[in-house]
Amino acid sequence: MSAAISLQNVYKTYSDRPVVQDLSLTIKSGEMFGLLGPNGAGKSTTIRMLTTLTKPSQGQIQIADFDVVRHAAQVKQRIGVVLQQTSVDGDLTVWENMEFHGRLHHIPNRVRQERIDRWLDYVELSDRRNDLVKTLSGGMKRRLQIARALLHEPEILFLDEPTVGLDPQTRRRLWEIIRDLNKQGMTMLLTTHYMDEVEYLCDRIGVMDAGKLIELGTLSELKQKYGEGLVMTQKGDKWDYQFFPDLEQANAYLDQQPNKTGMMVRPSNLEDIFVELTGRNLD
Repeated sequence: MSAAISLQNVYKTYSDRPVVQDLSLTIKSGEMFGLLGPNGAGKSTTIRMLTTLTKPSQGQIQIADFDVVRHAAQVKQRIGVVLQQTSVDGDLTVWENMEFHGRLHHIPNRVRQERIDRWLDYVELSDRRNDLVKTLSGGMKRRLQIARALLHEPEILFLDEPTVGLDPQTRRRLWEIIRDLNKQGMTMLLTTHYMDEVEYLCDRIGVMDAGKLIELGTLSELKQKYGEGLVMTQKGDKWDYQFFPDLEQANAYLDQQPNKTGMMVRPSNLEDIFVELTGRNLD
């Protein structure tokens, strides 16, 4: 597979303070990639550089073989962005938001109307096309953001915390939409604080901390590296975690303990590995 996104030795510095440091990463065409990290890790700055909103201080970034600094216009034609913040205009109707975005991308009228109809139907908003956006629920607004981001038919979609603040049912529906788009061949980069979201959606996972990429791999690779079995021991109001290669070895360890009070065994998950890597919970 060819590279849809490529970062080579990328740095970003603000007032002599490094925010992203020596970041090298390749995301394949058609891949669903999850980028994780605690607040302040450099994820948002990385996304801003990838989407041409800020320039790297050093290094090279290519999107679909175009340099984000020298060929920003070509990059913008090939990417769609769904931000955590609601970025649709509440005083316009659903259709007017789509129409405005289509005109910004100079999509011819006939094609524009066909695409508006198609994508509104895809995100199940056709029946709300003439409603003001401010009358929509949070989940509907997020679905509209996805439809709008897809209107110019980008090759790569950036999803920045797409389901934050949504109820479980709405989150699941968005997962289905995101997964279906990826199955159709769209490359996606997802940032989120929901570990179950990453486990369900992503092919590979990268973990950033203090501006650096500190881990990279599939979920199965990470579990194999850190351990698939976990022994939890309660110590006061906190828990101590010990990783084991598998559940059998974790159970064998527990069986050997003379006092098993406050101890339990369970399979490890992505959040356990994240805490092990960063030394703190996601916040």
